[in-house]
Amino acid sequence: MISEATKQRFAREVAKYPADQKQSAVMACLAIVQQEQGWVSPEAEKEVADYLGMPPIAVHEVVTFYNMYNQRPVGKFKLSVCTNLPCQLRDGKKAAEHLAAKLGIELGQTTADGLFTVHECECLGACADAPVMLVNDRQMCSYMTPERLDALVDELRAAAKQGGK
Repeated sequence: MISEATKQRFAREVAKYPADQKQSAVMACLAIVQQEQGWVSPEAEKEVADYLGMPPIAVHEVVTFYNMYNQRPVGKFKLSVCTNLPCQLRDGKKAAEHLAAKLGIELGQTTADGLFTVHECECLGACADAPVMLVNDRQMCSYMTPERLDALVDELRAAAKQGGK
């Protein structure tokens, strides 16, 4: 399941740590798996554990502790809306609900076409810009009013049609 190219990327991460502490690369290896596969499956957890010489449960504990790891397949565009208290006070929950309603799904679900997954997330560290969100765990979006959310969805949908992003 994990390719030789992926294992080479793992090796570069492992090389950053002392030989007897290669398990320290677990988060980086999981991030690589997610970049390449879109999520971290139980099979991938096992392969990371085997590669790093760790018990599979230890890798699973990392995956389930951090909300940045997708434990099931997600849409091409994963929209993570902060609903922690500062964002909540500035309509973060409403922003998440607006996105879900616009896309015709519930929070945590993926659209039937596989393009969008919308879910709530923890603090993104940009409270002054609330409500904030991340697109695909990489692109921070601030001051997400309903109008800005609609424009973002339209932009992402257009990009998908052109084969971009």
